[in-house]
Amino acid sequence: MKEFRDDAFVLRTYKSGEADRVVVLYTKEHGKVRVLAKGARKPSSRLGATLETLGAVRVDVVKSRGAFYVARHVQHLDALRTLRSSYARISAGYAVVEVVDAIPAEETADEAIFELLARVLATLNDERFHPELVPASFYLRLLALDGSAPVLDECVLCGSPGPLVAFDAVAGGALCASDRRGIALSHDALTLLQRITGGDLAGVLSETDAPGTGEVMALTQEAIENHFGRRLRAPRATAPVTPLLDH
Repeated sequence: MKEFRDDAFVLRTYKSGEADRVVVLYTKEHGKVRVLAKGARKPSSRLGATLETLGAVRVDVVKSRGAFYVARHVQHLDALRTLRSSYARISAGYAVVEVVDAIPAEETADEAIFELLARVLATLNDERFHPELVPASFYLRLLALDGSAPVLDECVLCGSPGPLVAFDAVAGGALCASDRRGIALSHDALTLLQRITGGDLAGVLSETDAPGTGEVMALTQEAIENHFGRRLRAPRATAPVTPLLDH
């Protein structure tokens, strides 16, 4: 009988049977696992209040005969109260955990992803930082971990230093005027992307309404959706992006 104790973040939950709930966790040492929380939807259940999406928990689970583990004990590690204090922070958190849930491998540990998720949720829980660009920075870092970071300092097709005027997720980054396709890229958005990936993330997240924010949100969402080959359920970023005809 396989059983383990591990730290985890709750990615999502869904109903099972009359009173149970299935909880999708991303654990530190076991990767993504699905856990059945028996009776979690009963008003008197302690599990129901503990296993909420975006929760940081320590779980004791045991493998059942079916596809799930079964929760035996759950302990809150961090209530993340600031994260839960505003719709904008919660929405950003949901956008982040949805992408982690899209990672296809289950029960495969990846400490780098776990630590990245921990840092991102801690950032959303820090009132010094604004939440709008947190998902965008997470998407870019996750792509970098996978070796798929978009090229942002030169044209991804010809290597020209620019000016860079477009972004194409399929091509893999920014494009010059001669090769432009995909979506128009403003100078403000390019600068913001380069700051995020170039070591000034804390500065970016400390600013309010930085020029190019809407574009960066939309472009990075398109990049991560292209990477996974699926649309996100989280609300799509709205920005003044302009599709371009292929050359």
